Amino acid sequence: MNQVNKTQKTFALTTPLYYVNDLPHIGSAYTTMAADVVGRFQRLLGHRVLLITGTDEHGQKIQRTAESKGRSPQSFSDEMSAGFVSLWQLLNIQYDRFIRTTSPRHEALVKEFFQKVWESQDIYLGQQKGWYCVSCEEFKEERELLEGHRCPLHPNKEVEWRDEQNYFFRLSKYQEKLQELYKSRPDFIQPESRRNEVLNFVNQGLQDFSISRVNLEWGIPVPVDPNHTIYVWFEALLGYVSALLEPDEEPTLENALAKWWPINLHLIGKDILRFHTVYWPAILMSAGKPLPDRVFVHGFLTKDGQKMGKSLGNTLDPVVLVERYGSDAVRYYFLKEIEFGKDGDFNESRFINVLNADLANDLGNLLNRTLNMVKKYCAGNIPAVTNEEIPLEHSLKAIGLRLGEQVQYAYEALAFNQACETILSLVQASNKFIDEQAPWSLYKQGQQQAVEKVLYAVLESVRLAAYLLSPVIPDISSDIYQQLGFDINFNEQLKTAIAAPFAIHGTWGVLTNQQKLGEPRPIFKRIELPKND
Repeated sequence: MNQVNKTQKTFALTTPLYYVNDLPHIGSAYTTMAADVVGRFQRLLGHRVLLITGTDEHGQKIQRTAESKGRSPQSFSDEMSAGFVSLWQLLNIQYDRFIRTTSPRHEALVKEFFQKVWESQDIYLGQQKGWYCVSCEEFKEERELLEGHRCPLHPNKEVEWRDEQNYFFRLSKYQEKLQELYKSRPDFIQPESRRNEVLNFVNQGLQDFSISRVNLEWGIPVPVDPNHTIYVWFEALLGYVSALLEPDEEPTLENALAKWWPINLHLIGKDILRFHTVYWPAILMSAGKPLPDRVFVHGFLTKDGQKMGKSLGNTLDPVVLVERYGSDAVRYYFLKEIEFGKDGDFNESRFINVLNADLANDLGNLLNRTLNMVKKYCAGNIPAVTNEEIPLEHSLKAIGLRLGEQVQYAYEALAFNQACETILSLVQASNKFIDEQAPWSLYKQGQQQAVEKVLYAVLESVRLAAYLLSPVIPDISSDIYQQLGFDINFNEQLKTAIAAPFAIHGTWGVLTNQQKLGEPRPIFKRIELPKND
């Protein structure tokens, strides 16, 4: 891929760069599934997309975790990073770049960026005294701590008192500029609840923050003073920039920012809100670089209504979940059942019931029974009905004509649950329609034309639903498309999006009798509830 064609809209988005202190958990899988859905939808619109993910591998926490296991930080990071790569593969994530902050190209870019901020006179040497949470890699203010000097995010760990010389970034200098940013671009932080949280924090007054650590070998040395290591949260955010480099390009800021910058969308969890919405825009302003368009913050996940944690023994292993139920099932549940931006819960019996109801019964059964009727009543050929022969007020066509636009709006607003529910309303209306019209009775009465119109309208509605759901359940949607006689695989055509552009396939009335139907087969097998021992 060379220079991006500027006439074609580009869309660059990122997941967080996941910290490699442990193997990926369901929370990191959740953000990445959401990012993949956005990327896939943007490709359907015909846009050039760059989806960035990766791992953040420096810092004291990694050094200590590796030491506790008798490993070198690098070999430990290699193993953990590979765990993310293999999970993304299992989840069918179509990422374009996977950046590791231990890469030499990243280091070169961080040093150049540091120099720019240094030249802006926004970095100075000072004394840092305060409580430090190694798990957060962050100094905490006294007012934030729980009783017994414990971090609210890691209540089982005490914070450590630090008194050391560090380099500081003049965050206080950017207070008014940040306030102006939030005011002039109200959509910069979404949803609104998170925006309000950031406004409250910034309005209380910003303090300069330390951007270096001493006595830490595992990291990138400060260019102006190699006795110091660049603070992981100053350096890791720049992974979003170094990821933009083409593989054969010289690692310079100019090259990295030439094609895809600014990022259109950062997707993050609420535990890293401040870094992305306060520190990140401020250091970009200091370096004189354009800011990202939008930071969207999702909620936390619980299991059976309880916070997940190793100490509680109720973690949810995403690898086990995908291996047991398949990637489409996992993707569908988390994106349809949880309102993106709010906290959400995983409950296995609810998970199974939702999948059986929506995918096995409503969608799968509808396709199967309709294809079997086409076999029986139409010699296995798509009825020779044209879109024009079906009136605009037809109950399914009326929903179908508005559906593409509604679903596009929902996907672009990251309202994945709304997109799924809106699409499902067409599927449910199709089930009701086929029962009311009873094509088997019409056939017995010799009303062949009426039978064909009913079956065409239902098949076309299933096609449209499958197309619009393809960012969420690409395997099932591809299977449906192939049974309807299309030579389209939603996992393969994404790089070009020419095979099934949204402007055509996102509308109602695409099926024609030129298509040769495939063999009917179940697209999603019912899941049996696990029997209690």
